[in-house]
Amino acid sequence: MNREQLRALLSEVQRGETDAESALERLARLPFVDVPDARVDTHRALRAGLPEVIFAPGKTATQISDIVRTLRSAEQDVLVTRVEADLAERVCEATGPGEYDATARTLWFGPAEIAMQGKGAIAVVSAGTADAPVAAEAVRVARCFGNEVELLVDVGVAGIHRLLASHDTLRTARVLIVVAGMEGALPSVVGGLVDKPVIGVPTSVGYGASFGGVAALLGMLTSCASNVTVVNIDNGFGAAYVATLINRL
Repeated sequence: MNREQLRALLSEVQRGETDAESALERLARLPFVDVPDARVDTHRALRAGLPEVIFAPGKTATQISDIVRTLRSAEQDVLVTRVEADLAERVCEATGPGEYDATARTLWFGPAEIAMQGKGAIAVVSAGTADAPVAAEAVRVARCFGNEVELLVDVGVAGIHRLLASHDTLRTARVLIVVAGMEGALPSVVGGLVDKPVIGVPTSVGYGASFGGVAALLGMLTSCASNVTVVNIDNGFGAAYVATLINRL
């Protein structure tokens, strides 16, 4: 249940369309629901503004399906992240059809047309083609959370003119997610061009001395652009989550 659904329920009680006992029964299910291997937080959308999201790695198709059905019963849209194609297929067989994005590795149970709730656009800026899966995750999550998203791909610092050619998109975005591997320099460059929050996402893309994204992470953390903040390696989801909250302020 989210704020709109709770407001609608209270209005129904006020108008006499729903009796108090029925309303109490619906509210009693708010905090969480026990399923065999999880306690599903059905209260999170009301408490935190965004519903619980299912992280697929380590979970079986049955476990994910149980959580999906519980959230759908609570009238919530459901997003599953880091889900591989074969697992997504088995989940859909158990729960009904969902929308799978193979590049982003996300599975969505919700409307095809998502109402926009953000106050502006989120720009997802990707340094190289190899960073595409992380950028795609950020794009998909941001869109599922009701944001307009602009995607810029292959605009890394090795060819800085490619980035500067999209200066208008950078300047008009309300918040920017910048995805880069190798040395992770792109967020600093973008941060120096805009007056908006920049969320750096280091990726595990790079040669040996990149240490699986640690070099990019440290580079972003030591950025000289003061409007840059950083999430964990390959964490497109976390970047999109924070960008969504910023975009709603």
